[in-house]
This record gives sequence, C-alpha cells and structure tokens, in this order.
Amino acid sequence: MNDLILGFDIGSSSVRTALFDETGEALPGTLARIDCALTGVNIDAGSVITNVVEAIDATLERSSGIKGKIAHIASCAFWHSLVGVDADGNPTTEVFTWADTRSRKSTAKLQSDLDEAAVHHRTGARFHSSFWPSKMVSLKADRPEEWAGTTRWLLLSDHIQSKLCGNDSTGLSMASATGLLDQRKCAWDTELLNYLEIDESNLPKIIPSNLTLDGSYQRRWPRLANARWHPAVGDGAANNVGSGCVTKNRAALMVGTSGAMRVVYQGEPPDEIPTGLWCYRVDEKRVIVGGALSDGGGLYAWLKKNLDVELSDVEIGDEIARRGADAHGLTLMPFFFGERSTGYHENIRGN
Repeated sequence: MNDLILGFDIGSSSVRTALFDETGEALPGTLARIDCALTGVNIDAGSVITNVVEAIDATLERSSGIKGKIAHIASCAFWHSLVGVDADGNPTTEVFTWADTRSRKSTAKLQSDLDEAAVHHRTGARFHSSFWPSKMVSLKADRPEEWAGTTRWLLLSDHIQSKLCGNDSTGLSMASATGLLDQRKCAWDTELLNYLEIDESNLPKIIPSNLTLDGSYQRRWPRLANARWHPAVGDGAANNVGSGCVTKNRAALMVGTSGAMRVVYQGEPPDEIPTGLWCYRVDEKRVIVGGALSDGGGLYAWLKKNLDVELSDVEIGDEIARRGADAHGLTLMPFFFGERSTGYHENIRGN
C-alpha cells in the first residue's frame, strides 16, 4: 500500500479523524468523531485539544491492522476563530467563534474610523463581528486585562498545532479569513495592524510549515513519528476542493452548523470584490469567493429541539418537500445570529 494520510477536521460541533489513501479515499472503519461542547457561542481551547488527541487515538486504534506508512497529517478547521495566548502559549481567552456577535458594536466604530470599501478591497472582508478587527477592538476596550496579558493572537488551529508540534505558525488559507490579511500581498495588513496597535510579532507567521509532532506525541503515536504535519486549511476551502468545485463555473453549496456558497478558481482576487461577498485564499495560487449565513444546521437543530418536533430528519425532509416553500404562510428569516452575507446587518434578527 502507498503512503497514508491522517486527516482531521476541527468543526464547531465536533472533531473528526480518519485515515485516507493517496487518492483521498477514506479507509473504512477508521473514522472517529468526538462532539464538542460550545460554551454559548465560544469554545474552551483545552477541551478541543483533548478531543483532537482522543480522536487521533481512536483512529489509530481502529486502523492498527491496516498496513502502510502514515506519511502526512493534514487538517481543516472552521474559519474566523480567535484565541489569545500568553508568553508560555497558555490561553488568555476562550476561543471566539464566528457566532459570537458581542463585538458588533465595534463594527460601527471601524466603519467610522476607516474606509470600509478600501479595507474590503485589500482583505476581502467587510467589517463584521465574525472577523478579528471587530473582536480585537472590543477586547481591547472591554477586557483590558486579557488584552494586556496576551502576547500572541492565534486561530484555534494554530493553537492546536502549537501544542502538538511546538510551533504556532499558520497557513495562508486560515490567515486569509481573519479580516486582517491583505489578500493581494498575502501578508498581514499594515494599516489595520497600526489601527489596532499590534505588531506582526503578535500574530502567527504565515509560512508553509514543514513540521513534525512534538517528541511527547511522537512517543504517544509511533506511527506518526515521522509524518509531515501540514498547516490547516479553511473548512470552506477544503469543502470546495473535496467536492471538485475548483473553477469559476462550479459553485459549492454547503450547509453545516452554518451555511455558505463558494467559488474557487486559480488566479488573483477579483479587481472589484462584490460588496456583499467575501474573498479569501485557498493557497498561494487559488482564491475563494462567496457568501455565508451564520444560521444553517445549527438553526435547524435549535428549532427542532425548541419546537419539540418528534419527526425524524427524513420525515421532516419529506414533509418540507411535500408542502413547498412558505406553504404555511409564515416567513422566517434565518438571522438568529445576525446577518453576514450579503447585507452584513449585525443587529438584524429572525422574524
């Protein structure tokens, strides 16, 4: 058998791991899933790391009879997360997710102080609580002790990498969805860093890492001791690549906890990024343009629970298909966490 790949996905609701062959096909019986517990709309960093370790343990145990060298460790993670760490790499904050809209009051300040159109052109991101600038402005104002005690600001995937590999660098794909990256220069945006009064040294280096696991994890997982660790890519980018939607004439529609529609193509960002859309990077050669809703499968689960629906998912799907759209005369806008694309109205709610 040729080289194998250990893949894992860091989602907002679970961590999933599995072994794959060199063609990207999952090997039967190797999938492991550990559910994550959101604290409101945020996550405890330590619990996610524990979940990743337990999931890898489970996949390696289930694949113990499968011959072959595990040569690569590759992962994807949900975009937009933010966690502060101190000089020792310990978290100073919880992991803030895209669903945390508490910093929406800072959006108006950013819009007042900066040229949003120019920032959108450079970073591919509007001013919105999903992105780092709004979160950072709020943290600096409302949680000064945590702000002062933070040495570096990371994505959750960077923090996991730092604990497993001893290096907190980031990949271009993950950095591109922070709202702080200049998509055309593939570097942290100088104007925003100056405005936020932070330095590049406070952020992860954007480098294509050639890492291996830290010694303690090499001893825990001997089959992974020499495996190359690849920097995480954004879940949305992985979704398009995995579904074969990598040209301008094919869009991928995804509904997970949230929802999105995206187009990936090889080339540079559009000369004019549509106002209602965002633009990130898959890698140095490919960009991804699209729009996202904060309310997808998470809203479905919330409605099913709180409306005490006893039908199965299949029965619900059949009933929805039978009735057609808006057949009951009640229209509900899916903005329980405010609107992202295409209007970016922070304070709008489902009604």
